[in-house]
Parts: sequence; C-alpha cells; structure tokens
Amino acid sequence: MFRVGIVGGTGYTGVELLRLLAAHEHAEVSVITSRAEAGLRVDELYPNLRGHYDLAFREPDVAALADCDIVFFATPHNVAMNLVPQLLDAGTRIVDLSADFRIRDAALWSEWYGEPHACPQLLGEAVYGLPETSREQIASARLVACPGCYPTAVQLGFLPLLRHALVDTQTLIASAASGASGAGRQAKVDNLLSETSGSFKAYGVTGHRHLPEIEQGLADVANEAVKLTFVPHLLPIVRGIHATLFARLRGSAEGLQALYEDFYRAEPFVDVLPVGVFPQTRTVKGANRCQLSVVVPQERDTVVVMSVIDNLVKGASGQAVQNMNLMLGLPEDTGLRQVGLMP
Repeated sequence: MFRVGIVGGTGYTGVELLRLLAAHEHAEVSVITSRAEAGLRVDELYPNLRGHYDLAFREPDVAALADCDIVFFATPHNVAMNLVPQLLDAGTRIVDLSADFRIRDAALWSEWYGEPHACPQLLGEAVYGLPETSREQIASARLVACPGCYPTAVQLGFLPLLRHALVDTQTLIASAASGASGAGRQAKVDNLLSETSGSFKAYGVTGHRHLPEIEQGLADVANEAVKLTFVPHLLPIVRGIHATLFARLRGSAEGLQALYEDFYRAEPFVDVLPVGVFPQTRTVKGANRCQLSVVVPQERDTVVVMSVIDNLVKGASGQAVQNMNLMLGLPEDTGLRQVGLMP
C-alpha cells in the first residue's frame, strides 16, 4: 500500500482527493495538513467521510510528509514552491494541483502571479500532468504539475485539430463557463448563492491566469506559438465546466468526427459523443471524464468543439489521482471508475 500525503486538505480539491482515495485499492492517506484546522478530525469537517478516515489535520511537517511515497499539494499558489524542494530532496514524489509549476517560464509566471517564483530551477523539470499528451513523461516524473480546470477542458477539445494542423493557430477562441466551486472554498460575496443563482456572467475577460498555461500547452502540440482569446464565465451551479471552442479551418471539414474518435479511441477518460449529440455538465458530474462533441455549423469555415468536465474531478483531483497512478505504475483508472451522477 502506497503512503499518501495531502497538503491543504480543507478545500474542495482536498476533500475530493479524500473521497477518491477512500476507494483506491493501492493508496492510503497517512498525512493530511491544515494550519487552520490542525487537531480537528477529518470526518468532523467533512461528515461524508465518516467511517473512511481516522485522520486528524496536522500542521505541515516536512519530515512526516517526506515519509510518504507521494504528496499532493491541494493549496493556493505560493505554497508548494516553498516546500517542494525539501520533499524532492527527501525522495518524495509530488503532484501539485496549484499553479506553481504549470508555466515553464519563470518571468511569465511572475507576470501573471505578481511575485518572484521561489524555485525557478524546478520549472524545467516539472512535467505538465495532462495524461493525454504526456503519459510517458508523467510515469517517470518526480514532480507533476496538475493542469488547471479550464486548461484541461480547452486543451482536450483543441488537441486533435492542432496535432493535425487543421486550424489557424492565431485565431483560437474559448468561451468557457465554470461552476462556483472553481473559485475554491472561501467566503466571497460574488460566490454566494443569492449572488449567483439565476445569473450568468463573464469574468477575467481582459486577462485570466489560465491563459498562459493554455497557450503553452496548445503550442506544445501545434509545434508553433498559438494565440487564444479566452473568456471565462461563472455558472449558477456547483460543479462543472462547459467550454465552447472555435477555430478557423485551414481546409476541408470532412472527416472531423472520425478524426476525434480515432484520436481519443484508446483514452480511458475522454468520450467523443456521436454526431448530433452535445455534452452536458451533469453527465460528467463526479466522474473523471471529459465528453466532447465536434461540429461545423452551417458548413462554413469555423469548427466548434464542445468540451465538458467536472472541474473538481477531471479538472483537478481526479486528474491528480490519474497522474499518481501513472507515477506509481498502477492501472491508470485505479480509484477512478466512478460513473457520472444523474440527475
């Protein structure tokens, strides 16, 4: 049984890791940290975990975490980069769910996050944890940067088009909407039910921190720089992301459905829907699954891809467990066989 540590276990991604790992056959959470809740039992804060965990939250302790085979950071940015070097030196492998290691360029990271990076020397080593593009590198990595939720949905939608050079890389558009849990477990007026219910709004229109991460990943696949117009929105739901993607075709639209089906045929967590069937957030709720649909409306020169994920599962903790499985040499779907909740 592999020993697992979780740093920052009180947020939504932390409790989602606990939920998924409770059903994992080969991993056991042995350390979970929280400065604010140190001493509190996990099942007191999250009663849904009663009977699954006897753990209590504890102060972060490098020695205790270093005793784990793998450590997840379910923290805001600026936490992992201050602890990861010590854990790597101790031989512990890391999956970071924060943004600390997603962007390879330290100057670009600092531009978007407003501070110097604490360990820029590790940015080149960190493997970007999108299994559909980096499975072999993830398996041998010491440090994996788990992708953001929007970047996961957007990249999975665009990948086949860019891999086969079928679209203009300078005019990509992503209009994406997320449930309120994407903002984390925090008290903010903008996220109150009375503020979000019955409403729909855009945010981060002039610049969102996920943009450089998405463009970096898409450029890696396209083998050239890309330009993306990215507009995120807030949905009046708890979980889910729906990304509608637009790209200008370089040639014929013929064969796009077959292209997507062939591209993702062997992928356990990507489902290309039949022609005329469009994805819904509710069908992937609770599951580590991305559903895609591709269409060329009015037979013009613009291809539209629709991509849905659960932002807390395939967009965060589920993908993190998927990465862990690859790193530990386990079947990729271990602990991730949940079916989406309906209704």
